[in-house]
Amino acid sequence: MNRIMKIWLAGLMLITAACGKKDSPVVTPPVVTPPTPTDNFPGPTYADNYTFMASWESRANWNLANVHDPSVEKCGDYYYMYQTDASYGNAHAGKGHFFYRRSKDLVTWEFGGPVMLAAPAWIKDSLNNKRARMNPALPPIANPNFGYWAPYIKKIGTKYRLYYSIVCTDPIVGTSTDLSWTERAFIGMAETDDLATNTWVDKGMVVCSEPDGVRTYNRTGANDWSGYFKFNAIDPSVAVTPTGEHWLIYGSWHTGIAAVKLNNSTGKPDKLENINDYGIRIAGRGNINTNRWQALEGAEIVYNAATGYYYLFLAYDELSVAYNTRVCRSRNIAGPYEGIDGANVTNGAECFPILTHPYKFNGHPGWVGISHCSIFQNPDSKEWFYASQGRLPPNVPGINASNAVMMGHVRQIKWTPDGWPVVMPQRYAAVPDSVLKASDFVGTWEVIPMTYQYQTMQVSGTCSFFANNTVSGAIIGTWSYDAGSKTLTINGQPYLVAEAWDWEAAKRKRTLTFAGFSTPKTTLWGKKI
Repeated sequence: MNRIMKIWLAGLMLITAACGKKDSPVVTPPVVTPPTPTDNFPGPTYADNYTFMASWESRANWNLANVHDPSVEKCGDYYYMYQTDASYGNAHAGKGHFFYRRSKDLVTWEFGGPVMLAAPAWIKDSLNNKRARMNPALPPIANPNFGYWAPYIKKIGTKYRLYYSIVCTDPIVGTSTDLSWTERAFIGMAETDDLATNTWVDKGMVVCSEPDGVRTYNRTGANDWSGYFKFNAIDPSVAVTPTGEHWLIYGSWHTGIAAVKLNNSTGKPDKLENINDYGIRIAGRGNINTNRWQALEGAEIVYNAATGYYYLFLAYDELSVAYNTRVCRSRNIAGPYEGIDGANVTNGAECFPILTHPYKFNGHPGWVGISHCSIFQNPDSKEWFYASQGRLPPNVPGINASNAVMMGHVRQIKWTPDGWPVVMPQRYAAVPDSVLKASDFVGTWEVIPMTYQYQTMQVSGTCSFFANNTVSGAIIGTWSYDAGSKTLTINGQPYLVAEAWDWEAAKRKRTLTFAGFSTPKTTLWGKKI
C-alpha cells in the first residue's frame, strides 16, 4: 500500500476509535445480521458487520474480522494468516504488531496474537545511519514513528520466513512548514522452525527504499508525487523458481514493482552496494521516466507447473474503495510480463484481466477494497486459493465508519483451459461437491461483470437459464454444461463452476457459481439464486 493511503487508513482507524467514546452517537444495531443456514450443510453464520464485537476483548470471536493484507502459509494441520496492523476502532493499538490467526479448514479461524511487540532496534539504527550519510547530513530522529505493514509468510526448506514492512512516517525534514517526503521504508525478515510457537529470530534488513538520485527528498508542492527513491520497500513477497532460485518481489506506487534475486541461505540479496542491487522493474503503470507515482502495489508471483507460467498478481488503485486485482504472466520470473491481451505490463501497459473489483450482489451492502491478495495452495489437494481483505462500502446505514469494517475473504481459484486464473464469486465455505447435472443450472441467476470503474461497485443483474438451453435477461443467448470438466458454456465462452455458499441470502444456503472471461479483459461472475 502507498504511504498516503496507509496514513489515511491510520486516521480512519482513529476516527472509528473516537466514535466509541461516551459522548459519541450510539451505533444502531447491525444491518447485516448473521443469516440462518438451510439444508444439512452447516455453513458459516458469522455476521459481515462485526462492529458489535470489534473490541480487543472480543478478539476470540473475530474469525476473519479485522483482516488486512493477509498472507497465508500451511504449517502442520493449520493454515496461518499474517496481516498488516489494522482494526476497526484501532482495537489492536498497543497490543503488538503483525497479528496472525490460524485455521484447519480455511473457514473457521482463531486469533493468535502479535509476531513482535516493537520494531527491531536495527531499523532506527539503520535509519539514522543513513540520515547521517546524506548530503547535507540530517540529524537523527530520536523517537521515530513507525507503521507496520504487509507481512509475507513463506516456507523455505524446513524454515518459515516472515518478510515484513516497517515504515518511518516522520518527514525527512521534520518541521511543519517543510514539504518533504516521509522517511524511508524497510523490509526485514524473521525466521522460525514452527509457526505454532510464534517464536521468531529476527534476521535484520533485506532491502530499504533507497534514493536513486533522480529526485530530491523535497517536494515542489502538494501535488508532487515524484518520489526520491527508486522502489518503495513495502509489500514484500517471495517466489521460488522450479530450479530453486529465490526472488523478492516488492514495491508500491513509486516507480512500479521490483524483483531482486536472493541468496537462498540468507533470504537476502548478496549485496546492496549501488542502486542496481535493489532489483529490476518487472511491472509498472506508465513510463518510469515521466511517472514515478503509479497506482499499483501488493504484488505476488506464483509459478503454476501445469501451465509453465509465472503469474504476477497486482493490486490496482487506492485501497479504501477502488482496490481491484489484476494478473499477468511470463515464462521467466524476471519478465517481461504480459496481460491476457498481450500488452507488456513490465513496460507499463495496463494489466488485464481484472480478477476482483468492487461488487454488490442483492441482499448485501456489497464489498469494496478487495485486493492485496495472497495466492496459496492446499498442499494435499493442490487446490488454489485467493485471500484478501474486503471492506464494506462507505456510508452503509446503521454502521458507523462502515468503510473501516474489514473482513478477510478466502476464495477458490480455478484455471481456464488456456491457463489463466479466475477467482470465484463467493467466499470459500468448504461446501462439499456433488454430482451436478445440466438441470441444476436451470433457474434464476445474478451476474456481475468485473468491468473497471474507478471507486464504483459493479451491481448484479439477473438472468434466467431455461431447460431449452437458452438464457435471457442480463445475458441473452444459449448455454450448455459439461459435467466431465465442470464447465458451463455461455454464448461460446467457457466458465468454471463451483458449488458455493450464498453469503448474501436472507437464509444462507448452498448454491452454484461460475466465473470466467466474458471478454478477454473482463471476468464475469454468476451466482444462482
